[in-house]
Amino acid sequence: QVQLVESGGGLVQAGGSLRLSCAASGKIFSINAMGWYRQAPGKQRELVATITSGGSTNYADSVKGRFTISRDNAKNTVYLQMNSLKPEDTAVYYCKANVESVLAYEYLYWGQGTQVTVSS
Repeated sequence: QVQLVESGGGLVQAGGSLRLSCAASGKIFSINAMGWYRQAPGKQRELVATITSGGSTNYADSVKGRFTISRDNAKNTVYLQMNSLKPEDTAVYYCKANVESVLAYEYLYWGQGTQVTVSS
């Protein structure tokens, strides 16, 4: 089994910064894509950013230029640096990982979520 543990959420004023971390542990052979998603109250979960094992990144238009996703493959950890935060960034942020087993099957795992609140 694989666990994803997120940290770094909190309350910040508009214009401020936060850094989220998500560490994967358990029976991991390798991790392919990792990513961050968010869900605001009353809205569907949406993609924020993804990163491949090779470091290729993809961002939602709403966060381009403000957020940066990165990963440390040796630590099975993905990060999300969030700058110039806006009230509309308020949401629960979820980490996702595509984990490959020894038998080359890929499984999708989600973290428990961390709350980010941006006050105006």
